[in-house]
Amino acid sequence: MDGHRVIMMVTLCLLALGIAANQAPRKKRQARKKTDERVYLVHADQLSYDQYGLGPNAQRLKGKVSFRHKGATLTCDSAYFYDQTNSFEAFGHVKLRQGDTLTLDGDYAFYDGSDQFARVRHNVLLTHRGTKLYTDSLDYDRLYNFGYFFEGGKMVDKDNTLTSDWGEYHTDTREAIFNFDVHLKNKDFLLTTDTLHYDTRTKLAHIVGPSVITSKESVIHTSQGYYDTNTGRSELFGRSTLVDNQKELTGDSLFYNEQTGISEGFQNVVYVDKENKNKMLCNRFWYNEKTGEAWATDRALLIDHSQKDTLYMHADSLKMFTFNIETDSVYRMIHAFDHVRAYRVDVQAVCDSLVYNTKDSTMTMYKDPITWNENRQLLGEQIVVFMKDSTVEHAHIIGQALSVEKLDEEEHYNQVSSKEMFAWFHDGEIYESDAKSNVEAIYFPVDDKDSTYIGMNYTQTDEMRMFLKERKLQRIWMPKATNTMYPMTQIPRGKSKLSQFAWFDYVRPLHKDDIFEWRGKAAGTEMKVQNRHSAPLRTLDNRGNEGTEERGDENSPSNDGDLAPSDLTIPAPSENTPVDP
Repeated sequence: MDGHRVIMMVTLCLLALGIAANQAPRKKRQARKKTDERVYLVHADQLSYDQYGLGPNAQRLKGKVSFRHKGATLTCDSAYFYDQTNSFEAFGHVKLRQGDTLTLDGDYAFYDGSDQFARVRHNVLLTHRGTKLYTDSLDYDRLYNFGYFFEGGKMVDKDNTLTSDWGEYHTDTREAIFNFDVHLKNKDFLLTTDTLHYDTRTKLAHIVGPSVITSKESVIHTSQGYYDTNTGRSELFGRSTLVDNQKELTGDSLFYNEQTGISEGFQNVVYVDKENKNKMLCNRFWYNEKTGEAWATDRALLIDHSQKDTLYMHADSLKMFTFNIETDSVYRMIHAFDHVRAYRVDVQAVCDSLVYNTKDSTMTMYKDPITWNENRQLLGEQIVVFMKDSTVEHAHIIGQALSVEKLDEEEHYNQVSSKEMFAWFHDGEIYESDAKSNVEAIYFPVDDKDSTYIGMNYTQTDEMRMFLKERKLQRIWMPKATNTMYPMTQIPRGKSKLSQFAWFDYVRPLHKDDIFEWRGKAAGTEMKVQNRHSAPLRTLDNRGNEGTEERGDENSPSNDGDLAPSDLTIPAPSENTPVDP
């Protein structure tokens, strides 16, 4: 009994829902605009009525049948004409002509004159202003000027071929919309997608679904954008990727020109070089694949995976230049500027600008460069690092070289200063260093028994070589030196640090994300530029008087104020150089 009640309640609920649905207001379907203009039979070799087989007022037509309706003509071999419904069926060599620009061919067609609608079947060909559409089934709407196919079709123009399972073509706008297994190809590229809008006038393809564009030089993956089949230019959006051999470029927006080889990326750009195991991230990127030039800015980040530990380097801008491209002697130069900061687990670096040359595998850091390795700091006017097989072979510190090793939290430091320094490495570890010219050193020797400091040694010499093993000092070689040893309790005030001493731990990058936070040196601690001596210049003023000018010295006085534009500057002659009287 309870079961019957449940069934009855369910039935009543369904009935109530049905009544409510019937009472809900329905949105009226927009009526199709019909025409009262009649279809006219222009010619037929034979005409007969078949009111029993085809219906009242139906006519059988044979031989050179021709109809006319609203500016269009249709010819065929035979037809059934339904005058009462203003329609007809056409058989054999069916051809519909509309003006001078459109023809529609097929083996069979049904045409409704009131709806201005044609259904053409078998071996269908739509020709419109140089564009041909081949299919087996096509419905053509003369009222809204478009035809669509649903059993596979192929559109061909002067340069391109477009195929898909389903599609439509608008004769007023000359736009094609193809769906499902779409292929657009010519001699230079192939585009595959699920949905494509194609303008036959401009040859512009509008991509609105997951797509792949394959050309001779590159492959593009995108889901939204525009591709100009005439010029090979692409405007891609929605996180697109451009692949060129071992290089990949991905960005929120990409612009690519196949003719010039130039590509641009904007916002969250990732450039990957699989061959060299590195990648570049930024918000604005420019690359010329023909010349090998590249430029990145706006949070530019270079990531190198070629070593055991990953290197992260940031600069305001990164530029790459390629020389002797497409030859066996190709090499590249990478420029990083300004505010360069680099981080790797075992080494960190800061400088104003940096240049890396793949020809001789050298990296040069300019303007206040500093490098750190564990508790060691190295700085100078320039630091040149020589690489071999992607690892450091040796380094050269040029001008005001300073090496500092922090020993403990009690401010004890081993220090060496000189005009220049050299360091040699094996498997990433330093095994020898050489300081040359005006060498000063402070060193705290350690007692091997209890690891306490023996004292502080101050040394002056012209050259100092240090040999290390497993990052520990083994021995020191000097040609001639002045040494002073101070017991730890008798070190004079201010003598524990060289006059050039500086410890810039607050500038040091602490982790890979810290490279984006620029921290410059404190005011007054910047490295002072030292003018180099240079040969004097012999000068002539506009009156023919001689004078001398010291090159490279801004304070060198001239003998007669500023030189006139016509003044001539020549090098001072040597003893063997003849001078005109």
